Amino acid sequence: MTDSSLTSDAASGRLVLASANVPANRGAYGPGPAGDTGDLGATLFEYLRILHKRKWLILSILAVIVAIGGVSTLMQTPLYTATVRLQIDRNVAKIVEGGIASSADGGDADFLRTQYELLQSRTMAERVASSLKLGDEADFFKPRGFSILSAMRGLLSPAKPAANSEGIDKRIFENRAAGLVLESRAVKPVAGSRLVDITFTDPAPARSQRVANAFADAFIASNIDKRFEANSYAKTFLDDQSQQLKIRLEASEKALLEFAEKEQIIIVNEKSSIAESNLAAANAALGGLIAERIRNEQIWRQVDNVTAIDLPQFLNNGVIVGLRAQRNTLASEYKDKLQTFKPAYPTMVELSNRMSEIDRQLAAEVKTIKASLKGAYQSSVNQETETKKQIEELRLEVLDLQKRSIQYNTLKREVDTNRSLYNGLLQRFKEVDIAGGVGTNNVFIVDRAITPGSPSSPNLPRALLLSLALGLGAGLAAAYLLERLDDTISTPEEIERTTGLTTLGIIPKVATNTTVEVEGADPRSAVSEAYRSLCTSLQFTTDSGLPKSMLVTSAGPSEGKSVTALAIARHFAALGLKVLLVDADMRNPSMHKKLGLDNGTGLSNYLTGACTPPEAMQTTTIPNLAFMATGPLPPNAADLLGSPRLLSLLTVGLEVFDLIVLDGPPVMGLADAQLLSSSAAASIFVVGAGQVRNGAVRGALKRLELARAPIIGAVLTKYDAKNAGYGYGYGYGYGYGQNAYNYGSTFAGTVDKKARITGTKEKG
Repeated sequence: MTDSSLTSDAASGRLVLASANVPANRGAYGPGPAGDTGDLGATLFEYLRILHKRKWLILSILAVIVAIGGVSTLMQTPLYTATVRLQIDRNVAKIVEGGIASSADGGDADFLRTQYELLQSRTMAERVASSLKLGDEADFFKPRGFSILSAMRGLLSPAKPAANSEGIDKRIFENRAAGLVLESRAVKPVAGSRLVDITFTDPAPARSQRVANAFADAFIASNIDKRFEANSYAKTFLDDQSQQLKIRLEASEKALLEFAEKEQIIIVNEKSSIAESNLAAANAALGGLIAERIRNEQIWRQVDNVTAIDLPQFLNNGVIVGLRAQRNTLASEYKDKLQTFKPAYPTMVELSNRMSEIDRQLAAEVKTIKASLKGAYQSSVNQETETKKQIEELRLEVLDLQKRSIQYNTLKREVDTNRSLYNGLLQRFKEVDIAGGVGTNNVFIVDRAITPGSPSSPNLPRALLLSLALGLGAGLAAAYLLERLDDTISTPEEIERTTGLTTLGIIPKVATNTTVEVEGADPRSAVSEAYRSLCTSLQFTTDSGLPKSMLVTSAGPSEGKSVTALAIARHFAALGLKVLLVDADMRNPSMHKKLGLDNGTGLSNYLTGACTPPEAMQTTTIPNLAFMATGPLPPNAADLLGSPRLLSLLTVGLEVFDLIVLDGPPVMGLADAQLLSSSAAASIFVVGAGQVRNGAVRGALKRLELARAPIIGAVLTKYDAKNAGYGYGYGYGYGYGQNAYNYGSTFAGTVDKKARITGTKEKG
């Protein structure tokens, strides 16, 4: 099978079909697969398609949620919000440091967070409710918002007694009032500052102002109360502690004096003792001696086993330097005279003896130097040893002194501690006594609450915007979910993506007030144009052009295969070809009803050998079109279709007819379509838009592939571009007498005109 693409020769005005990998009619049905325009474009196109397809669902959900939001907002009671602003300063002093009765532990963030939590506590709400006597106001307990559940509960349950009713504990209403205050107030810190806003919302504007201001006053009063309580407790505590410390100080001083007399310990000053000073000096001297010993040892070890005199310790010695100079002089003289005299000459012998004597003197001097270095080393070792012994004696002396001073120092520290605590407590007691009469406060009212002039809620525009956003999100989510759950094939792209087959034609869905047969009979209808485009595509599906025999089948029933088979046969018969239309659906035949012919004799009679092909055929009102009905329905349709007589019918029939169209049964779980497809030269797979699922289509095609069926492409029937989400511009927009033409219809009409002029001899 060779695919073709359309090119235009502007010079000759003729249409030329060139080989390509894409069918020539692909462009007749709008854009190709979504992936051809790139991933981003394909994704955007897919989302737009879903929006267009599910627009009524989205709009319905949006309208319902907006209506619910608007109605619920309008039914709510208007609420008024009053705001009071406080400034909360940080306390930096503690009771034991400045006499101020508040704690300052922790950082600013912890302190402010603590204050916010105190503002939101139930104790504060109870204090506000008690100060304003909110439990005595009956209208304070009225519902503040409309709720269907609350209304039903109010109808079913008896009304609660009003405040001040006899037999009702007043504390119950006070607790309920405190709960309502907790629910209606809000604490909002001002970021980056020590300011905090306290808001209260209530149906009564004046009451919201009163409660907000009462919150500020109650918090300030509570803060001052805590300070007075802390001061009073601190004063009592400090007085008791100072009395106890006075007794302890006197006892500790007496014990220290008795111990000093017993041990004969007299402290002149706070400096260390002589033994400790001597020990420290000895330790410092020991370090120098150890360093000197190591240095002398290294020098002695360096010269101990050395025979040469080229070391610095030797070369720096004056005697050795003088002896070496004399020897060098004698050696030079000996060398000079050696040229004149022999070594045995008396003068030469004298020079040699003098050099030997100098060598002996050098050796003796080196030995002396080595001995002196060793002596220095031994002296350093002895000094180090003596110093260590002295340090050990001093250490024992210091330890003895420390043992005798341990208890004394302990008693002395206790005396010092008790005296310091006692003096400090006396000072703090005086400071707290003075601070107790001052009502210090770190909370200030910046702006008092005023009576609100307009309700803060409900906010109808905001509620509608929120409902609009929620409805739009819910609608989009529902549309996307339904689209993903819908696995039926509805578009050409889905056919090609699911089956891998080329879309040969797209048949639009007819209006509800007409039928496919009526639309197909009108040559100017969109259905007729679609089938003409399909038939034009069939002429370019194989190397030899139009297949001689073709089977029209589908995955399930009522997908439009019979109408498609009839349209194909009618079209090519109108072009002058001799066409035989065979109704091969021996399970549920319907073609004879569409043609208005008899079904008494037909294919089943021929396959059983009861008649010849001409006897099973009928003429139709359409020129060049013959029809073979199914005949009586056999109980073993698959056995008849599997007989060689079917292949014989197609072989002999093609000697008389130019085209044989088989209207086959759906694949489903039957073997009929497989047997028919193996006998026909080509098979056309019909898919009803939105009617069959992906799994059924893939299963049907798999069964046909097992039968080695030559499937040339697919046809999408009952296609509704609007419901598929492509709008009016996708599919067929062709109409006679209109100014706008759809590209696919124009191309189909052009190729169809060419086919009418050239007949069937010009192949693709």
